[in-house]
Parts: sequence; C-alpha cells; structure tokens
Amino acid sequence: MPDKNELLKQIPHVDRVLQCEVVSDCEVYRHEVTEAVRDVLAELRDGIKAGTADFIPGLEEIARSAVKLATYKGNINKGVRRVINGTGVVLHSNLGRACLSKAAAESVVEAASSYCTLEYDTLKGERGNRTGSVEQYLSDITGCSASLVVNNNAAAVLLILSSIANDGNVLVSRGELVEIGGGFRVPDIMAQCGCELREVGTTNKTRLSDYESAIDSNTKAILKVHSSNFKIVGFTESVSIKELASLGKKHKIPVIEDIGSGALVDVQRYGLKDEPLAKESLRDGADIVSFSGDKLLGGLQCGIILGCEEYISRMKKHPLYRAFRVDKISIAALSATLRVYKDPRLAERVIPVLSMLSISADDLKQRAEKLCDEIIKQGGAAEVVSTKSVAGGGSVPGLELDSYAVALICKESTDKVEGELRNMPTSIIGRIENDRLLLDVRTIFEEDFEYIISSVAALTKTK
Repeated sequence: MPDKNELLKQIPHVDRVLQCEVVSDCEVYRHEVTEAVRDVLAELRDGIKAGTADFIPGLEEIARSAVKLATYKGNINKGVRRVINGTGVVLHSNLGRACLSKAAAESVVEAASSYCTLEYDTLKGERGNRTGSVEQYLSDITGCSASLVVNNNAAAVLLILSSIANDGNVLVSRGELVEIGGGFRVPDIMAQCGCELREVGTTNKTRLSDYESAIDSNTKAILKVHSSNFKIVGFTESVSIKELASLGKKHKIPVIEDIGSGALVDVQRYGLKDEPLAKESLRDGADIVSFSGDKLLGGLQCGIILGCEEYISRMKKHPLYRAFRVDKISIAALSATLRVYKDPRLAERVIPVLSMLSISADDLKQRAEKLCDEIIKQGGAAEVVSTKSVAGGGSVPGLELDSYAVALICKESTDKVEGELRNMPTSIIGRIENDRLLLDVRTIFEEDFEYIISSVAALTKTK
C-alpha cells in the first residue's frame, strides 16, 4: 500500500489540470471547470486519507472527470432546462405546461436574439401597434371585435374587473368562487380590484332568478368562471352564458366569462368534454372573455382578453395594463401560434398540445411497442402496458384518456431507477404506478426515443 503522505504530495495543482487540452477545448465556462477541478481533487484527497484511493490518475483523466462534472453541474444549475415528460400529463404545470410549436420556438429565438418590429411598422416607417398581429389573428379566429394580451389569466381578470367594475358589485355564482394555483382566489382578486363580491345561488345550484334578484343600481358586472380545475357532479344546476348575456343586456350590465383553459378549436372530439370554446362564448353574447395562453391553446404563458371595443379600449387606457403587458418574446410566440390556427387541421399536427391530445390509442400502442422493442434489443428489460393519460394544467378534471406506456422492469428498486432517470443530464420524468415505473408515450417526442432507449437499457440490463 503506497504511503498516504507521498500520494497526497503527488496530487497536481489546479492550474496544471486547467492547462490540459481537454479543458481548453471544452465548451463549459472556465470558472465552472475550475470549481469542478477543485471538487475532483478534493474527492481524490479525501479518498487517499480514507484509504479508498491508492493511486493518482493522470492529468488527462482528472481533467476529463472535471469537465464531465462541470457539464453535469452546469446543466443542473442553469435553472429552467429541457426534460423528457413521460408522465402522460399533457399540460404538466411543474414541467412548463404547453410546449411551443417549432415555428413559435423559432420566432422566440429570432425576436430574443436580434432587434425586432415590436413597436415599428416597416411599411409606414413609423411607430406600430405592439400587439397588432396578435389582435388580427384573434379577430380572424374568434370573430371578436377587439382583444388584449397580458402576462397571465389572473392578470386578465384583475385588469377586467379593475377597469369595468371598480367601486361596484359583481355577481358570481357560489359554485364558481374558484381558487387557482398559488392560492389566488376569486374573492381576493375582487377585493384587490375594489369590487364588492356578491355571491348568488348555492354551491351546487344557481338559477337565472338568483342573478336577477341580486342586481341593484351598483351592479357593475356579471362574472361567470369556468371550473376548469374541479368538478361538481350530482344534484347541480348552472346558468348558461347565453342566458346571462340576455340578462346583462336587459339591465345594461356587461357579462364577463373566464373560460380558463382557452380552447380555440373544438376539443370535444379528443374526449375533452365541457371545455368552453372562445368563439362560442362570444357568439352566445359574452361581452368579455378571458383565458390562458399556455394551456389548450398551446402557446406561451399569457392572458388573452376578447370582447367589445368599448371595454377593451377602457382596459388599454387603465394604468394596470402597462404593468401587465407582455414582452416581445411572448408576442412572437403567440403570434406564431395563432397564425397556425387559421388552418385547424394544420394546428392539430404542429401544435404539440393538440397533437398529443388527438393521437389515437392505436398509434400510441405502436409508438410504445417501437420504444419497448428497441430497449429490449439493447439488452434492457421493459414491457408495453395500457394506461391512462390526463390533460392536466387545470383542464378537464376527472377526464382520463386511453394511452400506452413502457413499463420498466427494474433490477433495483423502482424508486432508485426513477431517481437515476430523473437525475440524468436530460432528465427523464416518468410516473410510478402500482410499483411500476411507467413512461407514457403520449407526452414523449419521438426524437427523444434514442436517448430514452440507451438510458433505460443501461439501467435495466438483464445481464
């Protein structure tokens, strides 16, 4: 056994390792590699002292270990990074909800990495409308008279009520006093807007007469909120937007509908029932409609407001609009996403959310079999199983979609394999069900198959 003190003296200095070609040729930041070299040398020093290391690796080997460590730590520490979603939750709130289409992602890169026409009209050579293209697309798709985009749907509701109903009361069904993510509640938003919340009906039953009897001279609006993240079933009754619109016109009170997930195409054919369609809400008489941009629409996070020119104009002049307005990246992504919606069939193919929701169970089974076969060919162990996917993101609660997954046959504990996949350079996120680790192919892009195959095969090898 070599003398520990002699080995410790042979540990190279940090600067010597940094001079290696392996380090100078790598694409990792210099300060991150330097820190990694120190970590590798410290680990070697500790190993010698503990008696678990009995030789000093060559400079090149130490340098390669440091670069590998720096690459891994840099990937982990850079904050938001790409992962592979094998959970089967299409709009996974923890994983960023909707994935952008390739066209939208390219528009984001172009707008972010260069100067752009954010507020400049190149044809006229003068200041342009910041959201002009978005507003035109929304008008073409939904038939709205005017529109507005803010940074999320909570901001949309806050702006609507602050500009339309300040110092007045707003009627809301007790069954629609929802709480969204982060603890934000409709009553809290009302208070922030300077509105008096006037609850009507009961939790499970609200009738048109409940609204009408609650109207007084200080009623500024009627608000209908789609219960997108929960469902009341059984002995229930609610009032349609068409009935509320008639009541609003009778009393000259604007009717606002927060439809939540923001479907721009009919998603019922995918099995998603009871999701309001923006253009139908407007057609049924809603004066103002709001919804999210990063859910069923399949765009970047934002809040979209559609409605009458009179009310939208009032919102655009409100001080909160300046605080809530979106940046060039959001506008670029939304514009590119909406552009595709002018051709609904194309949208179903190229917008990931719609593509994932519309794929048939037979196609999913074929995908799962393809993935499983390749894992087995590389020596791994897996099998195809039927399972259920969900829309997620607070959309269509309780609804499950038939799907297929690759179930990993693990030599070690399921939790351990799940953790190893999760902590890979590109995390593979699955779900554990009945002590089996599943990778639901509905939410996996086929271009990621090769990476998944090699990663899973290495962890589940039978020999």
